[in-house]
Amino acid sequence: MMSHQFWQIKTIKVIPRKWKVVKKASIFKKKIKSIWEKIRVCSNEKFKKYKKLSTKNVSQELQVVNSETVNVISGDDSDLVALKISILGDCQIGKTSFVAKYVGDEQEKKSLQMNGLNLMDKTLVIEGARIAFTIWDVGGDHSSYEIIPIACKDAVAILFMFDLNCRNSLNSVKYWYIQARKWNKSAIPILIGTKFDDFVQLPLDIQWTIVSQARTYAKAMKATLFFSSATHNINVNKIFKFIMAKLFNLPWTVQRNLTIGEPIIDF
Repeated sequence: MMSHQFWQIKTIKVIPRKWKVVKKASIFKKKIKSIWEKIRVCSNEKFKKYKKLSTKNVSQELQVVNSETVNVISGDDSDLVALKISILGDCQIGKTSFVAKYVGDEQEKKSLQMNGLNLMDKTLVIEGARIAFTIWDVGGDHSSYEIIPIACKDAVAILFMFDLNCRNSLNSVKYWYIQARKWNKSAIPILIGTKFDDFVQLPLDIQWTIVSQARTYAKAMKATLFFSSATHNINVNKIFKFIMAKLFNLPWTVQRNLTIGEPIIDF
């Protein structure tokens, strides 16, 4: 059981932030609404292999990445909306597989792996308008802790992930949430349970216990809860579609599903 005192002190009401980039997106907002259903991503892509950078200083690497990002955003790409998304959670819970399933193999050459951090991009082209996701996948070991501030800064959404088959990783969500909110108090919070394909094989009473705890955490975080599977592409694309709908006030909502044995969606 989690501490009530913890949540009373640390829970922060999340208010959607008015980003400059979102203001820029308002120019073609109506266009996105009219063709929203055209957004499709490939669901059968192979997992990504990353390029390894042989640099010694993580901070220098991040400065280069930030500089390149600024150059892209500040250029003449009037049809480009750049959105940063951060992913936090323990090691070996399926974060990288989750992102790789979404971005696909076409971004292999542009993907970067650094000590404690993977960077992946996904660009959606919608009748000339481009939505560019930059996804910061923060490693879950101690070496990645120093990256949390820069990873969370300016993110429009933060995905807090845990392995549905490892209860300790769910308990760790409290730590990741506290650290993230120190640097970003307005990003959309989403709580994601991974490896649902393995979880569904567990006895129903164990599933019920995990579902109950996850729902309690999500409520305390004011987050939407998704159970997902990268292997079978369960709710992977839907989560990013949900983020888009929240950011741009699109007329699309997810359907709540609280049925034990099915991928949970709760809000």
